[in-house]
Amino acid sequence: MRVISGQARGTKLNSIESINTRPTLDRVKESLFNIIRGYITDEAVVLDLFSGSGAIGIEFLSRGIQQAYFWEKNPSAVKMIYDNLEKTRLKDKAVVINKDYKKCLEMCKQENIQFDTIYIDPPYQLNIAVDSTKTILNLNLLKENGNIIIETDDEKRELLELEKLDVEIYDIRKYGRVSLIFLNQKHK
Repeated sequence: MRVISGQARGTKLNSIESINTRPTLDRVKESLFNIIRGYITDEAVVLDLFSGSGAIGIEFLSRGIQQAYFWEKNPSAVKMIYDNLEKTRLKDKAVVINKDYKKCLEMCKQENIQFDTIYIDPPYQLNIAVDSTKTILNLNLLKENGNIIIETDDEKRELLELEKLDVEIYDIRKYGRVSLIFLNQKHK
């Protein structure tokens, strides 16, 4: 696993593969960043929710965004995020949060933080991607025209649940067993 573009390009990242953390494949990352390149500006603020090794947030930072927030509950993964930020020399633009995801989102609301992009990649078996999305929308954590990306191994389940929310799905991509679902909040 490596950073594929930007100032930290080519840097190898540490990862721990387990049932709970599995790194996003380079080919998936490359496609993801091609799709959302318009959201990547030097003023962008990103939340990497369920960060694992931090590879997605680090990729955003390497491409020049203003700030990335990394949320991860697993203490071993949090240590790895710090190690990877140190290795890529991107820690000055990063905030790492080690709390329950709902507490993390509530903390962001209390601090009036809004995001241009939120990447949601929970352990697949937990089935909490849509609940995370619902919480994000309820707390108004997306900037106007912000987007949410869900990484899942059960696209149909997620899409059925997303139909109940005030979101517009603008793209879906499948890579083997993994799907990326791209969405924005519907404007009233």
